[in-house]
Amino acid sequence: MKKNVGTIDRVIRLVVSVILAYLYFSDIVTGTLGIVVLIIAGVFTLTSLVGTCAIYALVGMSTASKKENP
Repeated sequence: MKKNVGTIDRVIRLVVSVILAYLYFSDIVTGTLGIVVLIIAGVFTLTSLVGTCAIYALVGMSTASKKENP
């Protein structure tokens, strides 16, 4: 699959996912909202590690530079 997530975007996604995971595991966000937050954190982590975002692909968007995407 073609990479469409740039380096800065990947770092931001990882930072946001760490913050969201912290909110969940420290019981600041609980219940259904907590589960949703944890799922979003997982998706952000996965997309930042893989470098591909399905939503970006659907709308034809890319934050990856030409150098990152051969």
